[in-house]
Amino acid sequence: MWHFRPFLFALLSIIVFNQCNDTKDSQNDTSSEPIRVIFDTDMGNDIDDALALDMLFKYMDDETIELLAIMNNKDSDYSTHFLDMMSTWYGYPDIEIGRVENGVHIDDYVDYAKNVYDIKDEGKTLFEESKDDHGALMQSHDLYRKVLSEQPDRSVTVISVGFSTNLARLLESSGDHYSPLSGEELVEKKVKLLSVMGGSFGENKRKEFNIINDVKSAQVVFERWPTSIILSPFEVGRTILFPAKAIEENFSWSDRHPLVYAYHNYRPMPYDRPTWDLTSVLAVAEPEGDYFHLSEPGLLSVTDEGYTNFEPQENGRDIVLSVDSVQKVKILNYFVDLINRPPKSQM
Repeated sequence: MWHFRPFLFALLSIIVFNQCNDTKDSQNDTSSEPIRVIFDTDMGNDIDDALALDMLFKYMDDETIELLAIMNNKDSDYSTHFLDMMSTWYGYPDIEIGRVENGVHIDDYVDYAKNVYDIKDEGKTLFEESKDDHGALMQSHDLYRKVLSEQPDRSVTVISVGFSTNLARLLESSGDHYSPLSGEELVEKKVKLLSVMGGSFGENKRKEFNIINDVKSAQVVFERWPTSIILSPFEVGRTILFPAKAIEENFSWSDRHPLVYAYHNYRPMPYDRPTWDLTSVLAVAEPEGDYFHLSEPGLLSVTDEGYTNFEPQENGRDIVLSVDSVQKVKILNYFVDLINRPPKSQM
């Protein structure tokens, strides 16, 4: 896979131009507005999801991103509770949260969402929630249909940093009272970009966690997704480690911080953790920051065994990110500075 240095925004514009009818897009130019984002996460499996969500809330503070909804793709009683706690604490209690039923359930991972939820202070959870009945939350693929139907055409970016369950169910959905379009048609009409953390490449490629835990859904997404995809593979975030020192030393401004509690209740401290999911957020939020190398355009696919493949194709739908040693340092410094910054709700 060869690499070149044009800005991500420029390349994505070329891909979208070659794939779509730009005449219909010109009347919906939202380039001067915040980026409309839906965040799809397996919150609780790894701490990078919580770090990535912190970034999104900071971008909300800066009005560079409008977070339309948060979709949970981990089958857990606690993931949506932690998402609710985070949203409330950061000052965005009205953001809609979707849940998953009969999704991927992970038993052998530490669930920091549960651990934080179980901590009590005088019989109450440490952090307030805004949703009254989590069992009544919409299923994520239904919430996708609702939210997408309300947005301008070709205006939404989906950031998927967990299992592909919700996205596959969305693609396979039928018309309903939100939209007469099928799921695939609705995505093509409303979504301009899918940013994915997943997969693995190179000599030591692996069956990456997000892919292998729901292979069939990943296959559906990469076979049928109708808009451009950028993918940050395992190898990118694995080489950029968020430092425990930043958690231990830089949050004195807050006595109770849900991210800090989550970090401490995921692994024995101190530990540095890969920034897999953060890279997929960064690629969307800072497309002109020259943080990544970009592959040539191509097409992603998933084997029955759970391996990801990338086939270069002229005017291909997809690109894959990579980083060099200089970019790794630049990205890490960016992550630490942004995440250490107090959100507006706590100022």
